[in-house]
This record gives sequence, structure tokens and C-alpha cells, in this order.
Amino acid sequence: MKKKRPIPHTFVIVFFIIVFSGILTWFVPGGEFDRETIRLADGTKKEVIVKDSFHYTDNEPQTWEVFSAFFDGFVDKSDIIVFILMIGGAFWIMNDSKAIDVGIVTFLKKTKRIEHYKFFKFLGIENIIISLIMIMFSIFGAVFGMSEETIAFVIIFVPLALSMGYDSIVGVNMCFVAAGLGFAGALLNPFTIGIAQGLSGIPLFTGIEYRLFTWIVLNTVGIAYILRYAKKIKKNPKASLVYEDDNINWRNKETIDPENLKYYTPISAWIVYGIISVVLVIMSTLNLSTTLSIGNSSTTLPIIPIFTAAFILISPLMLRKSVHFFILNILMFTILFLIVGVMGYGWYVMEIATLFFAMGLASGIANNKSPNNIVKLFLEGVKDIASAALIVGLAGGIIIVLQEGKIIDTILNSVSQSMKTMGKVGSIGIMYVIQTFINIIIPSGSAKAALTMPIMAPFSDLIGISRQATVMAFQFGDGFTNMITPTSGVLIGVLGVAKIPYEKWVKWITPFMIILILLGFLLLIPTVTMELNGF
Repeated sequence: MKKKRPIPHTFVIVFFIIVFSGILTWFVPGGEFDRETIRLADGTKKEVIVKDSFHYTDNEPQTWEVFSAFFDGFVDKSDIIVFILMIGGAFWIMNDSKAIDVGIVTFLKKTKRIEHYKFFKFLGIENIIISLIMIMFSIFGAVFGMSEETIAFVIIFVPLALSMGYDSIVGVNMCFVAAGLGFAGALLNPFTIGIAQGLSGIPLFTGIEYRLFTWIVLNTVGIAYILRYAKKIKKNPKASLVYEDDNINWRNKETIDPENLKYYTPISAWIVYGIISVVLVIMSTLNLSTTLSIGNSSTTLPIIPIFTAAFILISPLMLRKSVHFFILNILMFTILFLIVGVMGYGWYVMEIATLFFAMGLASGIANNKSPNNIVKLFLEGVKDIASAALIVGLAGGIIIVLQEGKIIDTILNSVSQSMKTMGKVGSIGIMYVIQTFINIIIPSGSAKAALTMPIMAPFSDLIGISRQATVMAFQFGDGFTNMITPTSGVLIGVLGVAKIPYEKWVKWITPFMIILILLGFLLLIPTVTMELNGF
């Protein structure tokens, strides 16, 4: 039997791209655009390419610099790298409390209680459960980029799907694919939208109105597709591609009970509540009102005092139940204050990372973890996400080599000249195809943003497409194929836990993937043909 050749590691792929970029600097003519700094309507400044200013210069062939590119890329992208590491460590501390697990179990219990109502019985309580779970995970994917975390939930939702008469594919769709739909239709995801807009010189999370519309469309189509499939399997379980696999691996076997958790509220959780409350009260007195800006619109509200009062009133109710609910409450208000910080105070990666870091510490202390245990958990989280942070630095090295070789502007000019006759729709479509193809090879959204956005953003200026549209082409190109590419460690991990053979998963998801990719292109058309807020 012929031995399969292993898929190259992402690091290997990116390093060879660096080497290839170095080789290009010997053959591609040097060239430069003139650049100027302009002031936008909101007072911010942005460096843009001066139209028709390209001129050829001497190139500077790169040799040993391909090896120093890793270091240079780290220096150039240091803020984003630290940002990723801090958030990874913080979420690891929070996840150790099993708070999200408890939240999901509670969610399922509450949905079951409404089963006896005729209206919900007509809709089908199981359809409602699948839809609500998918919406919840899609929100997680859209807001804070849930991806790796879904692996832990597969062990919950696969048995749940089987107990409702479905298969393991439905269980995987309930968490992993749902988070993937949210990831693709990202609203506030700091790992994709935040980084891509930051690298493109766009105010963070602007254009959220149209992205919200696309998120609704993607989830409506996605959930409808899954419900249609679930109905088919409910009617005929043997129609499932994994029917035999589920019989061997899941059915008639004792499964882990996610409700078998110890519910408790240590004194330390009350202490954390008191400290956070005092801090929020001080913040409220210093910020009685906040002007929230969304795109070109703004409104002034006493939003911090409102959120402070809500936290102070809701938290005791959560603490009386269990520390798990209190930690979920901390997560919810962390996201709310993230939105306020970004829209009201212009927060970027430093402030966001600090907020999540504080959330992680608060979660660990509330869960009665010792300082040593919190540090240990934080380091485990950093270790788990370190590869994503490292790849950002390595991918940044590609741009360094192209810039130092004086050929990046030559490439931009050549591509822009070849695409000028295609029109805006054709150009955004080609950008989308490029991003989709790159994602099959490099599934890391942060890495791909660091690799492509410094090139795509100024390129969009040349062909008359808004940088926001370019970010959306990246967003869709980055999101969909994460659910099928074999280079995605998360996908392979999810399928491993669910015990679904990769080839059967590919056979099942390919028609769905085609629908999503075509839908993504249709949703990109208005970004270049209509006047949209933030574009």
C-alpha cells in the first residue's frame, strides 16, 4: 500500500513562501509608489498610495535576510503576537472552571421546559434546541473567535444529537460548524476582523451594520441546511454516512454526563464580586457618559453606569447559584465592555488584551485557584495558542522580505494593472478567491491577515475598492474553508473526538461548502456596488 505523504506543517509552508519571496527579489524589478498621509472625517490619519505614482527603482536582492525575517516579523507584529498570547492564556484560565459547560447544560434544561407548549411543539422542540445552540455558538465565533474551544464541546453535543435520534455529524454542526459560521460572519472577532482592520488602517469594527446583515444571512442559510439534514436522518438514521461509525463508537455506550459537576460558590468569588464592583463604580464616576460611534453614526449614553448597575444587581443572583454562573456573568460583561471600549474609546489590541487578561485573573480567583495555579493555567493557555502567535511573526517576515527587496509595490502595480479591466465586482471576486485558496494552505486567520492585508489593503486603493470591502473578502475567504481543509488542526481535532472519518466528513460538507462560498460572493457584491455605512 502506497504511504500517504504527510501534509506540510503551516510553519514549513510559510517558511518556503519566505524563501520564494527572497528568490523573487533577484528577478522582479524594484519599484515604489509615492505615499501620502490623509486625515479622515473622524480625525484619524491613514497612509494611502498616491494614484498613478508608481515608478521603477533598483531592487535589493535578499540573501541571509530570509533567515532574519522571522525576527523582523516578530518585531513588526509584536503587538498582535502579545495580544494573541494574553487572550489565549486568559481563556484557558476561564475554561478550567467549566463555566461554559455549565452554561450549555443550563441552556438545554431551559429549552426542554417549553416543550409542552403547542406553538413550540408545532415548530419542534428539537429544531428549536439545534437552532438556539447553533446561534449561541455562532455568536461566540462572531464575537471572540471561538474555534479551538469547540473541540471540548463535541463530547457533549455528539451524544446529545444521538440521543435526539440524529447522528454525530449533527452534533459536530451544533458547535463546530455553528462557530465556523459565526467566524466567517464575524462581528467583533478580534482575531480576524480586529487584526485585519488594524493592519488595513481602518477604525476597529467599523462596517458592523452590513456585517451583522451578512451574519444573519449566513446563519439563516446554515441552520436551515442543518435542520433539513437532521430531519432526513431522524426519518431514516441509516441514511447517515456515519451510521455504522456511530453504532461502533457511540450508541449503546455509556457517555459522559456533563451535568455531573460540583456546584459551589467559594468566598473568593464574593471577594472578586466586591473588587469588580468597586472598580466599575469608580469607572462610572469618571465616565458618566460615553459617545458610541458605529461607522459614521454616533450616540451619547451613560452606558458605563448602566452596565455597572446591571453587573452589581445580576452578579449576586449568579453567585447564589454557583461560581460557574458568576464566571459566565464576568464573560458577558467583559464582552459588553469590550464593545463600549472599542466603539466609545477607540480601544485596540493593547486595551482588549488587558481586558481579557483581567477577565482571566478574575475567573481564576473566583474559582478559588491559588496564584501558582492561575499562573500554571495561563502558561498552558499560552502554550496552546503559541503556534498561532508564532505564525503571525513568521508570516510578517514575508512582507519584510518583499518590502526590503523593493518588489512589493511592483507586484501591487502589476496585479492592479491586470485587474483594472475586470471591474469592481470581478476584482473583489478575485480577492475572495485568493483568500479562500490561501486559507486552504494556511488556516490561521491571524497569520493570513498578517500575510495578505498589508498587500490587499493598499491594492484596493489602486482599483477603487474600499478597504472595508477587502476586509470582508478576507473575512469570508478565511471563514468557510476552515470547515473542510485538512491543514486545520481544529477540524482534525473535532473529527477525532467525534470519531468521524475525514473522507466521510468531506463528502458530507462539500455541497454545503459550495453553497456557502457562492453565498459569500453574492454578499460581497453590495460592498462594491452600494453605499454602505463604514465602507
